[in-house]
Amino acid sequence: MNLPRHASPDSPASERPSDRPGPDASARRYATGRQYELRRGDALAVVTELAAGLRLYSRGGTQLTESYGDAEISPGAAGITLAPWANRVEDGVWYLNGKKQQLDITEVSRNNASHGLLRNAAYELVDESEFSVTLEAAVFPQHGYPFLLRHRVRYELDEDLGLAVRQLLINDSQEPAPFVLGAHPYLRLGEVPSEELTVTVQAGTRLVTDERLIPRRTEPVGGDFDLRAGRTVGDLDLDSAYTDLEFDAGIARHTLSAPDGRSVSLWQDEHCGYVHVFVTTKFPGRTKAVAIEPMTGPANAFNTGDGLRWLDPGERFAMTWGISASLGR
Repeated sequence: MNLPRHASPDSPASERPSDRPGPDASARRYATGRQYELRRGDALAVVTELAAGLRLYSRGGTQLTESYGDAEISPGAAGITLAPWANRVEDGVWYLNGKKQQLDITEVSRNNASHGLLRNAAYELVDESEFSVTLEAAVFPQHGYPFLLRHRVRYELDEDLGLAVRQLLINDSQEPAPFVLGAHPYLRLGEVPSEELTVTVQAGTRLVTDERLIPRRTEPVGGDFDLRAGRTVGDLDLDSAYTDLEFDAGIARHTLSAPDGRSVSLWQDEHCGYVHVFVTTKFPGRTKAVAIEPMTGPANAFNTGDGLRWLDPGERFAMTWGISASLGR
């Protein structure tokens, strides 16, 4: 690929945004708004204005995340960042100081409030350099969430870490605000069919859910849910959160490996005590796709309190995750 800055992976040369007048005009031809392109050595990342999403990450021309077309929003929430909660809130209901809070239902089929409040928000540019971009959006007081916060997301191509993403939440309210942060990247390894990859997650506990994917209990990993020794993606039908992660020097890694020895990993810091693994047959153009989602808490944390954090007025909280790869030569 040889993209101009703010371009997308599949832009025809005659229509690339650098050839068109003004940033506003270029943003209009993308369903996900302005596109921010980062390059460092053989690494390329494309970040979107909509949801501060990761549209593409590649190294040496090897695509390491799932992507999508110019006229599409991210299928299956591919690459978006999640605030002020990740995953689901059952019935969109939780209680604040004994008072019922009703969030808008965004997962109608299961009657849940899903993936936070910024999935359809445009993020403003805070800072941009050759190797990094920082975007920010406000969470305004609204149905079921009476708080004012800012979610700031920084993407950086790091020489040692690969792609590093820092998500910062700031409470501009006068009251403490509950939150769970997360992200929803789908990993791949070039043109290797994902069903041929092996997924490895060093986690000792999984969250057992009901038919609406709301956690009801935890149990030690076992059987098809034990990914510690690696499982072939083609054998899995999985939509499950894990905790009790194995951290080494403050970092937990979850890996997709190819038969030829290449691998791609999602890493997360100790502020992210949970990871959600989603194997789907519904990602456009792929027989199977794999989302590995770093999260500070699991689904329905607003009701269970599991992994739930509270920000005092003026307080900030940051989590960091990223993607690295071992691609041989």
